Amino acid sequence: MTGLCIYGVGALLFWPAALKRSFGGFCGATFVIGAGLSSLESAANPYLAVCGPPKYADMRLNLAQAVQAVGSVVGPVLASQVFFKHVGENDLQSVQWVYLGIAIFVFTLAVVFFFAPIPEITDADMERQAQIMAGNKITEGGAAAPEEREVKPITSHWSLFWAVSSQFCYVGGQVAVAGYFVNYVTEVRKGTTNSMGANFLAIAQGCFAIGRFLGAGLMKFIVPRKVLLMFFSGLILFQALAVGLRGNAGLAMMNLVLFSESICFPTIFTLGIKGLGRHTKMGATFIVSSIIGGAVVPPLLGVVADRFNDTGRAMVVPLAFFVVGWSYPIALNVLPALRAIVDDYSGRGNTDKEAGVREGKLKGTSVEEDIDAPALHSEKI
Repeated sequence: MTGLCIYGVGALLFWPAALKRSFGGFCGATFVIGAGLSSLESAANPYLAVCGPPKYADMRLNLAQAVQAVGSVVGPVLASQVFFKHVGENDLQSVQWVYLGIAIFVFTLAVVFFFAPIPEITDADMERQAQIMAGNKITEGGAAAPEEREVKPITSHWSLFWAVSSQFCYVGGQVAVAGYFVNYVTEVRKGTTNSMGANFLAIAQGCFAIGRFLGAGLMKFIVPRKVLLMFFSGLILFQALAVGLRGNAGLAMMNLVLFSESICFPTIFTLGIKGLGRHTKMGATFIVSSIIGGAVVPPLLGVVADRFNDTGRAMVVPLAFFVVGWSYPIALNVLPALRAIVDDYSGRGNTDKEAGVREGKLKGTSVEEDIDAPALHSEKI
């Protein structure tokens, strides 16, 4: 709700910014909206991951983000063909009304969430689910045989920080590719105008959305770490080919690049927070913060493009970052210690009894009093 309210305030700020025709005002409003969205994503993503059967956490988040991907295709079309179709260069009235409408919708959504009976997930609840997902079992005689999970400081979860670095590199490369997509197409495909390039980008965004739905479906049958490796490997391959190819072949490779990018962000996110327990919220914040890579890589690509006067060759910059980020899915599938983290926390039980978790007792946690409270037990997660 906090993220929605911040987002709504940012949308409202567009009204005075448009009245004053202030570029700084627009930048400030955009910054506030970004702060709201980051807060919203930091809260919503882990909530989706822990609400429901643990083994389907990756699938749930990918499906949710697939809807967002559809919005990234439909949104620009609505903006250009409906909201701003008859807007002149100096006419900002439509901008004001559009953002006012967004603000009203967002605040209404916040009110709905305020009154909706949605349970709050505490750190103790997340630790309880981590205990369950660790694979504790019941003995043959029916007696609980819990393998108590010791709560470690967040700094000891090295897999989280590997995921953060991978997300930084991936998001940086993704934003660079999307930001320079039109430049790339107009240069490598003769006769392509900026408007045609924008249409090609919309098609590529459609491939991105399709990839998320397909990837989510594959996770029903293939473990997410393998699906991530498949898509990330394809991303490396197609990005490398896009650097050297020209014409329609280069355009095709860029469409496949966006298709392969589709599941990377949500899957890195869910795999990165596995096993964090009571540190899940903080770990989610770290991973969301890593999207700062989107502000680092595009300028580097621009410098290289200007240096060689060739956006196609400059695409080697995001390729280099993708290769660094590729190390995480490779490690997930190759290193036994890292593979065990994501596999052991895929979930084997649905209740405390099935997991052998003793009531009110989670080893190493300082929130035992919260565990006994009827807040949100694992049967509801």
